[in-house]
Amino acid sequence: MRGTFSKFTVMAALVIGTAACSSSDDDAGSADTTEAPAAEATDAPTEATEASDAPATTEAATTTAAATTTTEAATTTTEAPEILRIMVTNDDGVGAEGIDVLVNALTALDDVEVTVIAPAENQSGTSDSMTDGPLTVNDAATISGYPAKAVVGFPADTVIHGFDQGGLVELPHLLVAGINEGHNTGPVIPISGTVGAARTAAKRGIPAIASSQQNLAVVEGQPEIPLAYEATAEVVVAWIEQNRENLLAGSMPPFVYNINGPTCQGGEPREVASVPAATDFDGRDYYAPADCVLEPAGPPTDDMDALVKGFVSYTELDPNTLLPAA
Repeated sequence: MRGTFSKFTVMAALVIGTAACSSSDDDAGSADTTEAPAAEATDAPTEATEASDAPATTEAATTTAAATTTTEAATTTTEAPEILRIMVTNDDGVGAEGIDVLVNALTALDDVEVTVIAPAENQSGTSDSMTDGPLTVNDAATISGYPAKAVVGFPADTVIHGFDQGGLVELPHLLVAGINEGHNTGPVIPISGTVGAARTAAKRGIPAIASSQQNLAVVEGQPEIPLAYEATAEVVVAWIEQNRENLLAGSMPPFVYNINGPTCQGGEPREVASVPAATDFDGRDYYAPADCVLEPAGPPTDDMDALVKGFVSYTELDPNTLLPAA
């Protein structure tokens, strides 16, 4: 079962059961019952007496059935929805803006349990490095005050603490890393700490999203463009909503689901583009700005091209090789 993902379209299957009964048949049956006793009553009083008892018996049966139906309806209960467990981490540190926006978006979902275990400090570019020996873990909070655990170590260490060292009471259905300050596409993917954390979780059988926000080169004399974390958080939420049943059932493949949102200088991000990761820079500017206004000449060819053309890039990766997931 591969991931199902479209930011703007949610496919749903509805199965509707209908039951119909014919009132005209009931009326015809009632007429037959009335005529039969009247025809025999003159010649056979005894039979007429028996016929007069029949309606009473029928009413009693009907009353009993109604009572049974009422009792069954009264004892019907609605099962509580299953809670989706999500662990959140990043590589920018527990106090970063991106993880705060992400946590706020995830906790707004219904029936979720969000646990934040993130590095105590910025650990960008550390891939899936791990700390030898015991980990130091302290109480912390996101910018908005959501409770968290801060691990003195790498992004992958947060997964080790949560999964292997008792940091989580139960394993999550999903790990979400990010939202990273800076995109993680093409040749940069293997060195990303955001991807490194997701990769560590996926290797342990837990589906993992690596979410990142495109950043742009700072141009002297030009105002810095704010990063659109909220837009990328909406994409992450859409993915979760569309794949929730598979996550709860444990049937979602444990891939790294790499999501990168464009930072538009004008206009709005385009739809999600499912694309392969670029294999090299091919002479392109990694920090080229996203064009979210002009219609692109053609569909994006890879994740780097997707961002430049204003699309959200979406790539499913094998955690062992970081190549396209089969």
